[in-house]
Amino acid sequence: MCGKCPDIDNLPTHLYIDNEWQEGSGSVIDCKNPKDGSDIVKFKGASEADVDKAVDISRKAFETGPWATFTGDQRGQCLNKFAQLLEDHASEFAYLESVCSGRPLGQCTYEVPLVAKAYRYYAGWADKIRGDSYPPEDGFYKIVRQEPLGVCAGITAWNGSLHFMAWKSAPALACGNTVILKPSEKSPLGTLCAGYLIKEAGFPPGVFQILPGNGEVGAILSSHMKIDKISFTGSTFTGRKIQDAATKSNLKRVTLELGGKSPAIVFDDADMQKAVFWCTVGIATNAGQVCAATTRLFVQDTIADEFLGKLTAGLEAIGKGIGADPQNMATTYGPLVDKIQYDKVRAYIEDGKKSTKVIAGGEEYTKGGYFCSPTVFMNPPDDAKIWREEIFGPVLCVRTFKTEEEALELANDTVYGLAGAVYTQDINRALRVPMGGFGSSGTGRELGEYALRHYTETKTIWIK
Repeated sequence: MCGKCPDIDNLPTHLYIDNEWQEGSGSVIDCKNPKDGSDIVKFKGASEADVDKAVDISRKAFETGPWATFTGDQRGQCLNKFAQLLEDHASEFAYLESVCSGRPLGQCTYEVPLVAKAYRYYAGWADKIRGDSYPPEDGFYKIVRQEPLGVCAGITAWNGSLHFMAWKSAPALACGNTVILKPSEKSPLGTLCAGYLIKEAGFPPGVFQILPGNGEVGAILSSHMKIDKISFTGSTFTGRKIQDAATKSNLKRVTLELGGKSPAIVFDDADMQKAVFWCTVGIATNAGQVCAATTRLFVQDTIADEFLGKLTAGLEAIGKGIGADPQNMATTYGPLVDKIQYDKVRAYIEDGKKSTKVIAGGEEYTKGGYFCSPTVFMNPPDDAKIWREEIFGPVLCVRTFKTEEEALELANDTVYGLAGAVYTQDINRALRVPMGGFGSSGTGRELGEYALRHYTETKTIWIK
């Protein structure tokens, strides 16, 4: 990039360690384009030795390198410069995000400025990491200070790699930590592309490093005794393993953003056009491969027929148009990320057909690639897998309700608690309805001021 911009014949296929590209010595990463299963590139990811090397360099950079003496303003300047470089090369980042994940190029292009915005937001916080002080009424003057943790690792998911890169690295860097990122092996190229910008943005060696690799690398990072914090976005199953590894190693701090089975509740006073639009977005974005996707829909019975008629018509139209090239800017709906995910989603659909009526979609796409049309099931039984489990695909389950109390009971009947949507024009109802509890959807917070609290340690100093 900046004269070395990657193209299909010059892709970022190395580890980014100590502000240099280095060849990996671990398992092979095999990137394929999900629109047709074609090969993109193969390269070696990180090994345990590579991880140890990167961690030692990060530790040194945190404790004794130039980064250790950077002021908050200087850290902010690096983050702002990095944000600008991201925007300057939005087309390259968007392409690399799209080609591996199957996400539409237009959507990825739209998202890059939002990623840059996250870095700018935390650049603004870098010189405002504040503490407290207390008067010496007991003979001691007390200062409470927020200090950086040390080496922070981030493990990101493929369905929004650049977003997750920013969510995990920007607050950590703003607070003065050093960062090691492991992008998903399904879609690592967009994140690796950031390596072209890190040095130019002014980050000293060892401060911001990228280690592509498979799940073994994530396990090594999670259990590493010299890593102080790990943040993970992905499945609840893997999140539990990461939490366990962190606990059994050095009790490192953990942030987990995991699965969901989010409800959307549509009351009979809702703006129908808007509710249909957002419920469509809630299940069709990224072909349903979104942890916060509203995959359980509850519609008040008095409007159910009209609402579902409009919703299923729109989803059926999307289904008839699947198969378009996701690397075309006009495409709005892409494939599932790979054959593993495709087979998993198809298995859920076929299992659901055994007990539940399909009112839209459900047919298998047979023209090549891992495309899956939006599928809507009506009134699944309580014990159906499609009703209880996160599918991570464009599969929507619908039930009707009569009263607000019934809607709340149905919405809260899940182990998850990641997100939810309420459609009503009654503001009092809207404020009292949102689902409470977070369950198996993770722990900690990302974005906003609240994320900063996960990247600092509180220290109290007493002065006599």
